[in-house]
Amino acid sequence: MENKNIEIVIIEDEADILELLEYHLSKAGYETAGFLSAENVEQFLEEENPALMIVDRNLPGIEGSEFVKQMRDKGYEIPVIFLTARDKDADLEEGFNSGADDYMTKPFSHKELLLRIDALLRRSGAKNNHRVKYKDITLDIHKRELYIEERHVELTNLEFKLFHTFVKNAHQVLDRDFLRDEVWGDDSMNFHDKTINVAMNRLKKKIDPSGEKEYIAPVWGVGYKLV
Repeated sequence: MENKNIEIVIIEDEADILELLEYHLSKAGYETAGFLSAENVEQFLEEENPALMIVDRNLPGIEGSEFVKQMRDKGYEIPVIFLTARDKDADLEEGFNSGADDYMTKPFSHKELLLRIDALLRRSGAKNNHRVKYKDITLDIHKRELYIEERHVELTNLEFKLFHTFVKNAHQVLDRDFLRDEVWGDDSMNFHDKTINVAMNRLKKKIDPSGEKEYIAPVWGVGYKLV
């Protein structure tokens, strides 16, 4: 199914609407993660790599647009669709100014929502199977090429596979045994303790020569994490 392995976060404080949204998105093939408030969403985003968020604005604890603005200020670039009863022009303007990519008002058509989700995921690259985006980095899986803000960065096959492994497991700590099995595989018979360190240092110098962006952070005594 085309939408398999694409995860969508839904933040909606009305349980029946949340359940209905999860039903329609699951029926369309998406994986969903539902929240009745924004309280635990940031922690979820740190551990998972969802493709899109659907956010109500009338949330308990924090207003939806304020939450999205906070996520944008912290560097999260995940596409956002507001799905809300707030339908005045000022509400629409406030929503987009806070960092929304699209805005729908209730009551809404589930068919239209699915079409808007599809369009937004295609624009973001999440549905372009041979191109994977992470922040300002694009991986072309077919050509095994990496681009940073459209600038091509020359990588070896192993370095490309290594970074692709991090992107597929974004925000998760990857230990050395996992990296060895995923990246080196059958070649791990010739694997040495310093092999990962050497490969990681070369990769980091290529994708972040100035050390300013810090895409990958070491986790002391465990491994590394794409941040």
